[in-house]
Amino acid sequence: MISRMLGRVAHQVLWTRSCCLLAILSGLIAGNGCRTAHAAPQTNRLASLPAVFLWAWERPEDLRFIDTRTTGVAFLASTITLDRNSVSIRPRLQPILLSPHVSIISVVRIEGDGAPNLLPDQRRRVLAELMKAARLPGVAALQIDFDARLSQRDFYRDLLNELRVAMPNVPVSITALASWCAEPKWIESLPVDEAVPMLFRMGTGSREVHARLDSAGDFHPAVCRGSVGLSTDEPWPMLSGRRRVYLFSPQPWTPKTARKAVFGAQRWN
Repeated sequence: MISRMLGRVAHQVLWTRSCCLLAILSGLIAGNGCRTAHAAPQTNRLASLPAVFLWAWERPEDLRFIDTRTTGVAFLASTITLDRNSVSIRPRLQPILLSPHVSIISVVRIEGDGAPNLLPDQRRRVLAELMKAARLPGVAALQIDFDARLSQRDFYRDLLNELRVAMPNVPVSITALASWCAEPKWIESLPVDEAVPMLFRMGTGSREVHARLDSAGDFHPAVCRGSVGLSTDEPWPMLSGRRRVYLFSPQPWTPKTARKAVFGAQRWN
């Protein structure tokens, strides 16, 4: 037990050192000033952010080459695992190098496959972690990645409502299963600034989703029409309208792969 506690403390020290001292060799984020996450209230709290974001998951990334005028970074800050009556939190352990002035979004992944019925105490602990991620230095917005099951939707809605009350001025983005964007009553009831339809790794239903989008041109719920999540190794659908594009790469980003992906994404900007 003591060794596990020391491990968690060591990880937290590593995170704090990276954000506040900006130590390139030992930190996770280097090169950013310590801006606060609290933005002034506005009609669209995400409006000032770039139209293209690169997702940076749990692996070393050097993204100092990106053009910060057009492109931001959404980095995995932590992963929360929900079990039947417990919550475990794994902070980011891999370094990510960023240039000054880049817009960054803090992403928290929630995994709840082992928790069919979630408890209020679990929600409070998750809320605390989300608020912590949103307050990391330099963060402009918070994104939550949670493929909530039908039985977990009330938990998720309550969590988002409590987050909005606790941090009313922080832009909140969520990733969304494509099927959610076919359910306006569910997705439009959530107090978020955007829902990002994840149009990759969709499994057996991917052809139907792409065909429906190719014919209709877009999703019906307004919250799903302002952004999209795409992968560099899968076909991109035909979509109408302007939107923010989040890009996933199964391999570490390089100047070449990023430049090609960002160029393709700018068709929607």
